[in-house]
Amino acid sequence: MIEALLPESVVAVEGYGHTALDAELYPEEAALVSRAVDKRRREFAAVRVCARRAMAKLGLPPQPVLPGERGAPDWQPGLVGSLTHCDGYHAAALALGADVASLGIDAEPAAPLPGGVLELVALPAERDRLSRLAAEHPGIHWDRLLFSAKEAVYKAWSPLTGKWLDFSEADVEISVDPGGRACGGFRAGLLVPGPRVGDRRLDGFEGRWTSRQGFVATAVTVPYPA
Repeated sequence: MIEALLPESVVAVEGYGHTALDAELYPEEAALVSRAVDKRRREFAAVRVCARRAMAKLGLPPQPVLPGERGAPDWQPGLVGSLTHCDGYHAAALALGADVASLGIDAEPAAPLPGGVLELVALPAERDRLSRLAAEHPGIHWDRLLFSAKEAVYKAWSPLTGKWLDFSEADVEISVDPGGRACGGFRAGLLVPGPRVGDRRLDGFEGRWTSRQGFVATAVTVPYPA
């Protein structure tokens, strides 16, 4: 699911359910979840198993995946990546830093957001566009998709800036692929100064989305300027 949203320079590994065992964690990883409930430990382990399998696809030796500043994965030098997990799904996407400037992936259950959440995460213009999408393309939980897109945008933004990005600081516009299929693209226009990548300052992020198998998934890839 996630792999279809990413360019060939990015490798992705995903899984369904939470079958990974604590034994698959490095000691320093296990210490981080030693007091967590079983479900949390299994989610934590499952997504790290995906990350190490993605490292292998890139020809890299396995490494612990530990949180860095603001909780994001602290990848080894020369590697960029992103992790996501929700109930029943987990995935990792990795690329060489020479090929991709940054990545962000997110997956969520294909269900409406809890009451009151949309008002907290969506700008008025975004809510208007979601209403139009719901009328034109029913059957997709557009509020959840918007939330997922903003999560993916933040994950791509954070390593480039070292700063937080508030939900209100990116205006996301979602498009649907021709034929009305449950996939498409989105653009997040930044409402604050964007990061510099190479000799170009970004004013937004481009991403892809899909909705299938009971989940919505989003991905943002930040290439280097041509």
